Amino acid sequence: MSKAIDPAALLEALADAVVACDAQGAIVVWNAAAERLFGHTRDEAMGKSLDLIIPERLRARHWEGYDKTMATGHTKYGHDTLRVPAVDKAGRSMSIAFTVAMLFGADGKPDTIVSVIRDETQRFADERALKKRVADLEAAKGSS
Repeated sequence: MSKAIDPAALLEALADAVVACDAQGAIVVWNAAAERLFGHTRDEAMGKSLDLIIPERLRARHWEGYDKTMATGHTKYGHDTLRVPAVDKAGRSMSIAFTVAMLFGADGKPDTIVSVIRDETQRFADERALKKRVADLEAAKGSS
């Protein structure tokens, strides 16, 4: 007989941030890793809009997609890892990677979107530096 796992303990033990929002985009789950990643405490985040972590210039596009997903019950990102800019509590820009899953209510309509998020700021910076280095080397080779 296997031991039952406490879902709340599992959520808090994860190294990746887990953020879930209701159909209107209000945060309903914010685990300890989300606190560490974004700097907002659970109390500061719960019930608030995802605008807490979405850069202002991307909000309109985000909400257009979010509303469409909630209206249709379909997302084109169900199995893809998304990489986008985000902001933390101090307003610092960061790069995040995340996956999404939709949860449906008893009526069969979508009622929650769950995201599992990790910080890829350093990886993104390293990749950009590597691409620049390759471009510089190619340019130097071409001019010799």
